[in-house]
Amino acid sequence: MIISITGTPGTGKTSVSEILQKKGYKILDFNKIAIEKGFLDGIDKKRKSNIVNIKKFDNYIKKTYKSDELIFIEGHLSHLLKNVDKVILFRCHPKKLKQNLFKKKWKNEKIMENLEAEILDIILCESIDLHQKKNIFEIDVTKKSIQNVASDIIEIINNKFKNMKKYKIGDIDWSEEILKDF
Repeated sequence: MIISITGTPGTGKTSVSEILQKKGYKILDFNKIAIEKGFLDGIDKKRKSNIVNIKKFDNYIKKTYKSDELIFIEGHLSHLLKNVDKVILFRCHPKKLKQNLFKKKWKNEKIMENLEAEILDIILCESIDLHQKKNIFEIDVTKKSIQNVASDIIEIINNKFKNMKKYKIGDIDWSEEILKDF
């Protein structure tokens, strides 16, 4: 089973993935693979970010990994892969997300772009377009430690990915934040 760990940059995907890896889970770094395997189609100069060929990446995952293995693909674009079986989406309140991105020394324009994406549920909407709702799980990471988020993921695994009310999509709503000045 291939599981996407996705979310707006700054939600803790990499930190949680490191904990899961220490617990013995196989973690694939989306960005690292995209670069190493040559799945880049160029650079978005305005956003200063790589443009990943999702179709090539998806084919690579399909050919390389067996569906009986439990593998996590960590990265804010990993939900765009059609060959993932489950999507675990990290959500973070915009105020906390802004703090996280500021600590990473991101430029204000990039911070604002990502806050807007979080408020407007961009990754959730993209996930729903590609995957069945029953295969998408949302975790509000705002007030949780990375250890607690890793425990949430293990709980989802141990529950055999059955729909659990506390991870149901659509319950997290930051839309009222759109009118606030960040």
